[in-house]
Amino acid sequence: MKGVSILGSTGSIGAQTLEIVRLHPDRFRIAGLAGGANLDLLEGQIREFRPEVVSCSTPQGAHELKRRVSDCSPRPLICYSREGLDAVATTDQAEIVVVGLPGSSGLRPSFAAVHAGKDLALATKEVLVMAGKLFMETVSNKAVHLLPVDSEQSAIFQCLQGNPNAHVRRIILTASGGPFRDLSDESMALVTKKQALNHPRWKMGPKVTIDSASLMNKGLEVIETRWLFNVPSSFIEVVIHPQSIIHSMVEFEDGSILAQLGATDMRVPISYALAYPERIGSGTPRLNFPELGSLTFRSPDMHRFPLLQAAYQAAADDSNASAIIMNASDEVAVDLFLADRVPFCGIPRIVLDAMESVSARSVETLEEIVALHEEVVERTRRKWAHARFS
Repeated sequence: MKGVSILGSTGSIGAQTLEIVRLHPDRFRIAGLAGGANLDLLEGQIREFRPEVVSCSTPQGAHELKRRVSDCSPRPLICYSREGLDAVATTDQAEIVVVGLPGSSGLRPSFAAVHAGKDLALATKEVLVMAGKLFMETVSNKAVHLLPVDSEQSAIFQCLQGNPNAHVRRIILTASGGPFRDLSDESMALVTKKQALNHPRWKMGPKVTIDSASLMNKGLEVIETRWLFNVPSSFIEVVIHPQSIIHSMVEFEDGSILAQLGATDMRVPISYALAYPERIGSGTPRLNFPELGSLTFRSPDMHRFPLLQAAYQAAADDSNASAIIMNASDEVAVDLFLADRVPFCGIPRIVLDAMESVSARSVETLEEIVALHEEVVERTRRKWAHARFS
C-alpha cells in the first residue's frame, strides 16, 4: 500500500483526495494530515484514516485536538504551524505528498518533502510561480516524481506521455473565463464578493476562486507551465473555453494536437497523480457527448483582465523575481477584497502597482525567495491599508 500525506486535508483538494483513498482502501493509506483551523473536520479525518502524524495551524488548536483524539489507538503525533507542515511532509510512512495548501504556504513544506525523497502531487501552483527554477532543479537532483494536480497541468502532463518535449510547438491552456468573462468594463467595476466567489464550473477555495475571476489564476498557470514543462512563455497560449471539458492541449511539430478531456471534477487529476503511471477509478461521471452539444473557444480579453498579460511578462523573467512580486501582491490584494476593504477592480491595480514599483533582484536560494515575498507582502499591506478607490 502507498502511504499518502496530505497538506491541506480540510480544503477542497484534500477532501477530494480522501474520497479517492476511500475508493481504494487496498491501494492507499493515510500517513499524515495537515489541516487548518477546522478542528471538527480534522478530528473526523483522524478517526477515519488513523494517520501517524497530524498538523493544525496553532498551538491552541493542537492542544485541543490532542484532547479530542486522546481515545484513538494508536494516537497520532499532533503538531502545528510550519514545523507541523514539515513533519507531515517528511514522515517516513509517506511515499507521496499531496500539496493542496493555499498560496505561498505550500512553498517550504514542498521543498521539505522533495528533500526527504517523497514524490509530490502538486496542486499549489505558487510553489512553481515563486521558485520554479530552484524547485525543478531540486526535484531533478532528488530524482522524485513531480505530478501536477491542477486540471490544466495534469492534462498537459498526460498529453506529453511518450512525446518528447523537444517536439512541442505550442501548449494551449484552456480557461473557463470565470464568472465575469462576458461583463463590460462598467459592470466589472460593480461586482460583489458573492459574485466573484460564484465560479461557474469549479468548486475551489476562496483564494483560487477570486484569482479565477480575475484570470490571475490562469496567469499563474502560465508561469507554472513555463517551469514545469521547460518551455518559453511564447509557446504557451491561453484560450477561453467556457464548457471546461477540454482541460488543455499540446500541439506538436507535425501539426497534431493532443487534448485531455473529462468532467469538471478534480478527482480525475488527483487519482492520476496518486496512482501514476497507472489509472484507477476516480468516482467521476462519464461524459455524454451528445448531451454536451458544442464546445466553444475564444481569445481572452487582455484589456479587461490585465493580470493575465502581466503574468506573461513575469514568466519571461528567468530570475523568478517578477513572479514573486506579482504573487505576493496578489495575495494581499485578494485578502483585502475578501475583507471588503477594496473593490474587485482594486486587485489588478494593487498587483500592477507592485510590479512597477518594487525593484526586482536576483533570488537564487529559498531564503532569498521567501525574503522577497515577505518584503512585498509587508510593503503592499502598508501602502494599501487605508486606500480609497473611486
